[in-house]
Amino acid sequence: MTTETAKKPSVLFVCVHNAGRSQMAAAFLTSLGRGAIEVRSAGSQPADTVNPAAVEAMSELGIDISAEIPKVLTTEAVKESDVVITMGCGDECPYFPGKRYEDWVLEDPAGKGVDSVRPIRDEIRGRIEALVAELLPARHPDAQ
Repeated sequence: MTTETAKKPSVLFVCVHNAGRSQMAAAFLTSLGRGAIEVRSAGSQPADTVNPAAVEAMSELGIDISAEIPKVLTTEAVKESDVVITMGCGDECPYFPGKRYEDWVLEDPAGKGVDSVRPIRDEIRGRIEALVAELLPARHPDAQ
């Protein structure tokens, strides 16, 4: 067994409030990764609760994020993650050499109704599906 197969890849999603985009991304990755990927999410200035429109939009797809609580971004969370995906947190995310960083430019669902959140949710899902295929190529349906 190689070290690569021994250790699960880990992904950290970061946005400002950890109440919408990063929560939806973490929930999709948890669902689609089926336990093969360690998932974290955090915010540089976490909100008190998860965005109700994000909860409703995810619920429509059978994913319950109503019990999630926004978490504060820590240096340890970044250190412990292989991939750090930021969603509008700007320069507030600590940088460590050797980590893979991606910045996903996505509309902020804060203050929007569920009709406006659905397209953001669907874009996040597409990006998560691509990420799963990349991190777990053997599990991708098109894998030989």
